[in-house]
Amino acid sequence: MTRSSFLLLLLASSTAAAQQGDGTDVQAGVHTFKPAKVDASAQRIQALKVPDGFQIRPLAEGLKNPRIIAVAHDGRIYVSRRDQGDVLLLEDQNEDGTLDADPKVVFTRPGAHGLAIADGMLYVATVNDVYRAPIRPDGTLGNEERIINDLPDGGQHPNRTLAFGPDGMLYISVGSSCNACNETNPEHATLLRSSPDGKSRSIFASGLRNTIGFAWNPTTGELWGMDHGIDYLGDEKQPEELNRIVKGKQYGWPHIWGKDGENPQSTPPGQITKKQWAAMSEPMVLGYTAHAAPMQMVFYNGGQFPTTYRGDAFVTMRGSWNRKPASGYEVVRVRFQNGKPSGFEPFLTGFLVDGGQAHIARPIGLAVTKGGSLLVGDDANGVIYRVSYSQGSSGDPSSTTVPSDVLMAQVNAGSGVPLALQRIDKAGGLAPQSPAFGPGQPLPARFSAYHDDASPPLSWAPVAEAKSYVLLMEDPDAAKVKPFVHWVAYNIPGTTRSLPEGLPTDPRLLQPAGMLQGVNSRGSVGYFGPKPPVGDPPHHYHFQLLALDTLLDLKPGATRDVVLKAAQGHVIGAGEIIGTYQQTVPPLK
Repeated sequence: MTRSSFLLLLLASSTAAAQQGDGTDVQAGVHTFKPAKVDASAQRIQALKVPDGFQIRPLAEGLKNPRIIAVAHDGRIYVSRRDQGDVLLLEDQNEDGTLDADPKVVFTRPGAHGLAIADGMLYVATVNDVYRAPIRPDGTLGNEERIINDLPDGGQHPNRTLAFGPDGMLYISVGSSCNACNETNPEHATLLRSSPDGKSRSIFASGLRNTIGFAWNPTTGELWGMDHGIDYLGDEKQPEELNRIVKGKQYGWPHIWGKDGENPQSTPPGQITKKQWAAMSEPMVLGYTAHAAPMQMVFYNGGQFPTTYRGDAFVTMRGSWNRKPASGYEVVRVRFQNGKPSGFEPFLTGFLVDGGQAHIARPIGLAVTKGGSLLVGDDANGVIYRVSYSQGSSGDPSSTTVPSDVLMAQVNAGSGVPLALQRIDKAGGLAPQSPAFGPGQPLPARFSAYHDDASPPLSWAPVAEAKSYVLLMEDPDAAKVKPFVHWVAYNIPGTTRSLPEGLPTDPRLLQPAGMLQGVNSRGSVGYFGPKPPVGDPPHHYHFQLLALDTLLDLKPGATRDVVLKAAQGHVIGAGEIIGTYQQTVPPLK
């Protein structure tokens, strides 16, 4: 049997080792172990360990619940406090390790957490919202503006984080709502990419359970992130994952962890097997001790530390509750060689005390000061620590300009190309229809993303010799991604004559049996309805149907371009129906 035939047989099979009722019987030894919190006394702080030549001391104490740290170009320090629902301004302009004044509250909103700074604005994320406010000359903020108000609800992981990429866009980490489940909102367990004004966003990468910390390598421009592993799999499972995050990729959660580890608790949708899900997923690059809870991540580009630290990353590990002995409660260094990670090593340890039975800190916040020191925030005893290199500056800071070519190549892929029917060898012979709208007529509102977001019903006359059909829905009137892909469906059985209204958005459908769905320009799988900007003239939506003389040897979740490439030379008929949609009034909030 050829590899192609085997894959098609595997995809068509209705039995799967990973499905419920398959006889799975896995026993996992798990712990709930929470080391006691004790005071961060001067003696215990003095016992903290850093590499030779470094020193550590508190920059600020008594802050209760400091979470994320962001440093502005002028050196001012902003710290979010989720439990207090505010953002603090701290200043140490002469970098002597002593605050110039008491911390000042500059922003208040319940659940304030993620922070980012760009173009003189401070951005703040709560569970559902993103705000921005201009930074005044004295570091305080002007009037805030809510630019996003519909991020997914929190669930188990409500702590959104923010960062601006080298493309000038705002990236938002949205954790999963659960430990391990098939999410109903495709924006859960993702990294989102938003315009700075919040008016448009897409899913950059998915299958990321809770990637609190992510950053771009200042040398290569590649995006890296640390993802939280699944709980309750055992003391040593699953490892915390270091991933190279690429647009459009899926990273395994909730069914696959590490490289090929299977989660026995979960069941993929559409009778996809765990092995098939693994084939659809990107494996981790490096793994770290299970349950260590990676938080903020930064690449070091300061001028104070030895040059051997340039281009390496630091990650705070908040610490486990689902493992014994406890893991985390430290800051680790991720070594990079020639732009690739080569391993983890301890950098700041000693927060676990009394033989691992207690802790004085749970590190979360992490940032590099203007002078090149490393700030580490603790949300247990409310201390912000400052790690400096005692031998002083080792040279000028590295450039803060991260190369954008790698990222731009990813985000521009598939844009500025002709419509699908203009890119195939043969057209004609098919005339798809819909009982819901006529050719050139408006699509009813229920099919738009502003309303029900249900896929419309379609039908067509059979094409002789057709083994499968491909359906591609594109909008050439979109402003940025041209054409915007709204639907990718393939391996629709050759015996199929119609699709009903409101198909599921799973990668593989049970009816029509074996139909696969790919990734749209939003970054989700399956149908994504029209969502033109309010007030735009009507956009035109091309439902393009291709009849093929073969099934495509493709995994679920393929892109339009991958599908078209695989279909070349196999098209025996094609046609389209075009509908329009216009949104004249803002949707209800």
